[in-house]
Amino acid sequence: MHTAVRRRPVQRRSLERFERILDACAELLDEVGYTGLTTKEVARRAQVPIGTLYQFFPGIEGLLGALAERNLEHFVARLSGRLEAAQPADVGALVDLAIEEYVAMRRSVPGFGVVDFGAIGIEDEASIHLLDAVLDNNNAVAERLWTLASGLLPEEGQDPADPRPNPRLALRIALECADAILRLAFRVDPDGDPVLIAECKRLLRGYLRT
Repeated sequence: MHTAVRRRPVQRRSLERFERILDACAELLDEVGYTGLTTKEVARRAQVPIGTLYQFFPGIEGLLGALAERNLEHFVARLSGRLEAAQPADVGALVDLAIEEYVAMRRSVPGFGVVDFGAIGIEDEASIHLLDAVLDNNNAVAERLWTLASGLLPEEGQDPADPRPNPRLALRIALECADAILRLAFRVDPDGDPVLIAECKRLLRGYLRT
């Protein structure tokens, strides 16, 4: 994971402040957007001294990185719970559950429409590495999803001459496609265009099943 956070809280009081700062950051993203966000306003909204914010975060990118990490952890936890309950028999069911969880978070989680697992629509070097210093955001998410897809996708082949698609690469490509289509769905309709969401599921099911 990324090392943008200066200090991870351990004590309960510090943890509460840490989470309150991230909550304030998420709320302000919905109100003023990525470019309007300032550490001063985040600290004011969180009701903490600006020095407390800087104890945890080096600046805006650190805040966004920690928020993206938290969003990803919540997404993986929610999806894991649904997979455990549903026990899907194939990758198509995994696709449906993953997209449904993403859509649910996009509709209900503050700031998620601006920073889900990375700064949406921002392609500068810092923003595409909010989750990991080496992997870009989507690649880091694909790695986490790979662990959940165990048994639903074939194991990665070791022979470079094997003509079958590389399943790890296929998952990464599917995630890139989903990212683009779901962005479009929420650009067309603030609640997510249901036709585009359904098409996203259909496209990914067909691709990953082959």
